[in-house]
Amino acid sequence: MDKNHLIPVYGRYPVTLSHGQGAEVWDVNGKHYWDFLAGIGVNSLGYGHERILKAFDKSQNLLHTSNLFWHNPGIELSNKIAELTGGYLSLWVNSGTEANEAGIKLMRRYGKSVGRSAILSLTNGFHGRTMGSLSATFVPRYQDPFAPLVPDFYEVEAGSLSALEEAIDQFHPCGVMMEPIQGEGGVVPLPRGYLSQGAKLAKEAGCLVLIDEIQTGMGRTAQWFAFQSEDIEPDIITVAKGLGGGIPIGGMLAQEHVASHFLPGEHGSTFGGNPLASQMALAVIDWLEAEGLEHIRKMAGVLEETLGSLQRDFPDLVLGYRGQGLMWGLLVSVPSSPIAAQALDRGLIVNAPQPDVIRLLPPLIVNEEAIGAFFHIMTQVLQLTREQREGA
Repeated sequence: MDKNHLIPVYGRYPVTLSHGQGAEVWDVNGKHYWDFLAGIGVNSLGYGHERILKAFDKSQNLLHTSNLFWHNPGIELSNKIAELTGGYLSLWVNSGTEANEAGIKLMRRYGKSVGRSAILSLTNGFHGRTMGSLSATFVPRYQDPFAPLVPDFYEVEAGSLSALEEAIDQFHPCGVMMEPIQGEGGVVPLPRGYLSQGAKLAKEAGCLVLIDEIQTGMGRTAQWFAFQSEDIEPDIITVAKGLGGGIPIGGMLAQEHVASHFLPGEHGSTFGGNPLASQMALAVIDWLEAEGLEHIRKMAGVLEETLGSLQRDFPDLVLGYRGQGLMWGLLVSVPSSPIAAQALDRGLIVNAPQPDVIRLLPPLIVNEEAIGAFFHIMTQVLQLTREQREGA
């Protein structure tokens, strides 16, 4: 690990992973881990799933072709997404950041037709690290080293409808970007009703609504998209992470009348939606339709009950939990990073996106055995944390 030529932009754990199966992984030394992070929500079907392996087999004859040509997996994927969303058109890219970049460009392209360019996004949000998506991510530690950023992005207090209304009146935006649950911000759901009321305000003002479902979409919250908990029809939906089951793919989905603002040649991606990525996405969607959503709903209840048990057993350390489906944040009264590190030492992979939050994003195929192992290890970690705290 110390002898490599990688640019050190990641704070990596001192572990080199080797292989996995289901919700379990092993490192090069043979140590076993329960994975409750799933590649930050990417490995939706865990490791070695039969549907993923079959999709690989199907892809061997045509891994990639440029988007100068058609290919059947790409057509099937876009048709399937249209079926699930009620007709949205799709533009395939390679990541969540790229999906949001495409959405930003489409909002600006629409803005040209109405004489607007401003884009609003919420405090505590995260939309990516490229210059456009970074400009919509109002977190100083991410933005400050790279200023000046793309102009005409404005921050709005998350959860405040009055702040959103004031910003719309002040900046006359072409678009607003919102995550239903702010994952990097600490697994923070927007207040109930905010999405639907905020979308109504925006649309009445002629402003497009982009819902960022990069982390929350494709079954993570026990439904296809987290925004479906409310009465809202976004103009644009962005997806990525778990969609490809481990293969890079992202997508910008747009209502047809919105998508029509893009003209040929105005956006593109060399690798986006290639046959391999499309085949993987179809495998994930097939699993979700056949059994996955029902399984996620069942396991969501088990995991939520388990988090409640941890809070009851350690009320001094676990202040609460928040989230939906298989996306949860455990709120702790002590620094979260040491807890994540101690869990890793004992064979449990979680992470600490905020100083007081432990994030859980297990594979969607997670079962009761894995959740039981999570509870056992977290109980050990919290007991040790309590003893260290009392002995300090």
